[in-house]
Amino acid sequence: MTRIEVLKTYKIFIDGKFPRTESGRYYVPENKCGNICLSSRKDVRNAVVAAGNATSKWQSATAFNKSQVIYRIAEILEGRKAQFIDELTKQGYKAKEAEKEVVTAIDRIIYYAGWCDKFTPVFSSVNPVATQHFNFTVPEAVGTVAILAPEKSGLLGLVSAIIPVIVGGNTVVVLASESLPLCAITFAEVLNTSDVPSGVVNILTGKRSELSEHLATHMDIKGLLYYGNDKKEISSIQKNAVNNLKRITIREENDLYNKSHQTPYLIEDFLEMKTTWHPIEIIGASGSGY
Repeated sequence: MTRIEVLKTYKIFIDGKFPRTESGRYYVPENKCGNICLSSRKDVRNAVVAAGNATSKWQSATAFNKSQVIYRIAEILEGRKAQFIDELTKQGYKAKEAEKEVVTAIDRIIYYAGWCDKFTPVFSSVNPVATQHFNFTVPEAVGTVAILAPEKSGLLGLVSAIIPVIVGGNTVVVLASESLPLCAITFAEVLNTSDVPSGVVNILTGKRSELSEHLATHMDIKGLLYYGNDKKEISSIQKNAVNNLKRITIREENDLYNKSHQTPYLIEDFLEMKTTWHPIEIIGASGSGY
């Protein structure tokens, strides 16, 4: 008797859960990898609320703890390597290309895990001032960041977009590749079974043409990372982001294996520099002070 394969139902990932899209709509990519949720504006709002609720806890986590959590993502992804290679081949990759992409994604996560306790001293400074003060500048996360993930990469692009942003202490709402969405939801399963707190990463699937405007105009999103080179789309996002002065970062979808995608300066893209002044007490001639 021939066994009937159990086909997977692909959902979205919000607040550590896997709900169906509020719209009830689905689409089938050209590679026919499955029925994929068409997320709606309500899904965007739900994801932003979840990210906002998780921001304080994630920002206050120690650098050592963030490093452990992100390294754990790589550990689980390593254990499921064969599954991701299989999913990439189902979406049109050749076997060797798929394996290279998965291995590079794992290594990139480990690379950024190592930066969790290092980017702050690298980007901080003690500033010379003319008055009796200590003056310090330290980086601080901007908050919730929306990400329009690379369209031509099933896994590596997603990892390269998400990990540097959350290393900086931000939470994210990600719109996965429209044409290669399969690994995005499987990656959400990796996040869900790792130690990443609920709401830190929220992953939606669907169409950029429907959701990019909602992400750009949402007042609780403080930054937006866009991968691509559609000039009309970029112009629209930049104009819509003016309402709350979102920080917009545009990255061309070039060779994701290039070392330009593996640098602490990608963490800095969504950090604000906070400067603190602290008065210096002058000890008097009598030896008393403070």
